[in-house]
Amino acid sequence: MTLYTETSGHGTDLVLLHGWGLHGGVWDTLVPLLEGDFRVTRIDLPGHGHSPWSGEDDLDAITAAVLAAAPRRACWAGWSLGAMIALRAATLQPACVDALVCIAASPSFVRRPGWPSAMLPQLLESFAGELERDYLHTLNRFLALQVRGSANASAILKRLRGALLVRGRPRPEGLRAGLNVLRDADLRVAVGRLHCPVLLLMGGRDTLVPQAAGHATAALLPGAQLVVIDAAGHAPFIAAPDAVAGFMRNFLRAPVKKGGRHG
Repeated sequence: MTLYTETSGHGTDLVLLHGWGLHGGVWDTLVPLLEGDFRVTRIDLPGHGHSPWSGEDDLDAITAAVLAAAPRRACWAGWSLGAMIALRAATLQPACVDALVCIAASPSFVRRPGWPSAMLPQLLESFAGELERDYLHTLNRFLALQVRGSANASAILKRLRGALLVRGRPRPEGLRAGLNVLRDADLRVAVGRLHCPVLLLMGGRDTLVPQAAGHATAALLPGAQLVVIDAAGHAPFIAAPDAVAGFMRNFLRAPVKKGGRHG
């Protein structure tokens, strides 16, 4: 099984991984800002966009499929579920991942003992139940949660909804697997063993992965750089693409420096 990829630009290889329910087209605004410095490869996750579904029903299986489709060695950037997959790739195959950019990311998407800044597990369970009855409604509801709190929420939601089915309907099996990963995966111990440079890009108004989760994640990753984009929600690369591209270029070109904030 081969996942769908789309490559453009010139320079250092950079892999982009989208979030749950969407596809590589969600990066359309960001990619032109990166193509002058990077050879960008967008990968549609299993059962999403143009990629087939072949039974990848847990984080390691999804990550293995993505690693097989990615350049042998690259910098990786992921958003939300995509960031969790990128983190897992870096722990499973550290020689393949030179640096990580994690956008609106957390090693544990749901609340657990000692991890309060996350989504309630019951909310993901409700999405799983709704998915069986009306998965397009479930997708649209999840998109609405992603933009909640953002300074220009209505415009971002319109953009996300407009992109949703551009590459066809996602497979229900792929959606179900992604929700299971978000509910079950806990990478807090694993990420502590990462040795590559890591940039954490958080939205200051994110209600799904609040910025407090970014600070908690940074505490697990000595040397990680944390940047909070104040006016953004869960999709800062859509709310502030120029800022996100700038932070990514600076981080991937230069030694990591801890800290940072953008208004």
